[in-house]
Amino acid sequence: MMIEPPDLPPSASLDAVPAGTSRVRVLLLDDEPANLHLRAAILRQHGYECVPASTIEEATERFNDIDIAVLDYHLGAGQFGTEVANLLRRRRPYVPIIILSATLDRYFGGVEDMHLLKGHSSVEDLLAALSSLEAKRRGAPVVVDARDFYYSRISLAIGSDVLVQIFDDRGIWQYCNDAVAEYLDKPRDWFPGRSVFDEMPTLMRDWRDVLQSVTLTRETYIDRTRRGLLNQPRDGELNVTWSVLAFPITLHDGRSGVVLTARIIANLPARISPLLPFN
Repeated sequence: MMIEPPDLPPSASLDAVPAGTSRVRVLLLDDEPANLHLRAAILRQHGYECVPASTIEEATERFNDIDIAVLDYHLGAGQFGTEVANLLRRRRPYVPIIILSATLDRYFGGVEDMHLLKGHSSVEDLLAALSSLEAKRRGAPVVVDARDFYYSRISLAIGSDVLVQIFDDRGIWQYCNDAVAEYLDKPRDWFPGRSVFDEMPTLMRDWRDVLQSVTLTRETYIDRTRRGLLNQPRDGELNVTWSVLAFPITLHDGRSGVVLTARIIANLPARISPLLPFN
């Protein structure tokens, strides 16, 4: 009995491809004709151009014609989709690869970009996977600013309500989050590469020794102060207490650096504490 692909609402279809944009070509490898037909029909309904193959030989012949590969793991006769994945990765290293498997009896995590478990992963999972991998289409790798990504993960872990600055041992900004940029009234891309002591020689003078000490000793310091993040309170800060923390970090290039965080602590007594080691 022929299985018809499910009816989908117009909003789910990608048939309307913008003018001048070619369809994403998906290699479908499966030794079961019914599965191959059904999967191809569903993907075509969603705007993908399908390149079907039922054998490893057919798949390898089409490597140069595809943008993404969806490979069944069990191909019969002692053959596996991972063999095709390895061949494809060597020939066209930036083409994303999805492996479909009915079992988890093999360790996955080789060259494939994603593994979906048949019987548990839905059609929507496959479509979502294809959509997420389209950034690599046509052999173009995803380009990420590794330095900003590295520091933004640290900032995200600390929290969006905290002002986060990252410096090297000379006080050169490596990173600041949006909260710092707003507080200092500068765009975020203004900070990297500038010296905090050159830009704010008076307001930040008390932090020079702290930053240098943290990078050398790898100790952590905390300062609870009513002066604010800078050397003097800003408008509206006269009745608040800041908690400012400086702790060591290894920078993206292996050098020693400092993370300087600051947040307002509500309802604490108004006092200034000296810099103390945070144990």
